[in-house]
Amino acid sequence: MPNKLSGKIAIVTGASKGIGLSTAKYLAAEGAAVVINYASSREGAEKVVGDITAGGGKAIAVQANVASKAEIERLFAKSKEEFGQLDILVNNAGIYEIAPLGQITEEHFHRLFNLNVLGLILTTQEALSHFGPEGGSIINVSSIVSTRSPAGTAVYNATKSAVDGLTRTFAKELGQRKIRVNSINPGPIETEGAHSTNSVDDTSVAS
Repeated sequence: MPNKLSGKIAIVTGASKGIGLSTAKYLAAEGAAVVINYASSREGAEKVVGDITAGGGKAIAVQANVASKAEIERLFAKSKEEFGQLDILVNNAGIYEIAPLGQITEEHFHRLFNLNVLGLILTTQEALSHFGPEGGSIINVSSIVSTRSPAGTAVYNATKSAVDGLTRTFAKELGQRKIRVNSINPGPIETEGAHSTNSVDDTSVAS
């Protein structure tokens, strides 16, 4: 009996680690061919591809900074060249960085918004020309932070609140094209990103 995603093609941004890695492996286990996007962790991305192919799945790794329109176009072109039509886009790539009000800088603001918000918009735009007439699915990874609003996360919180708003709006815009747009808002999860910002220790987790 075929898996429920047999024959489907998925792009997962930021899939070399953390939530993206787990998502990519799940999609592959359900039968989808998966494009593992990464920005800098080539070794991590290639390991994910190796794990998927070793289990009989299909996957490739493609480097691209999804805050760049030109690199996004290259990502999707490579996906089409390798697998053909797109069925699933998971907008997972993002930066988790904390800064209390007094430490917010222009660089911090633009770094987070360029990837977490603009990147999501640009990848969604590009995906529209790759979905077929039967539509597809877009899944945006937001965060419980968008509603919990913990201290010290103002800019990150703002980006994830924007993701929530974009998801609702795009769902209304794209529904007539049979393209579903949903978000998931995870709670505390121990990831490499959480460790890199010193927001998690060996006995706790962070969102």
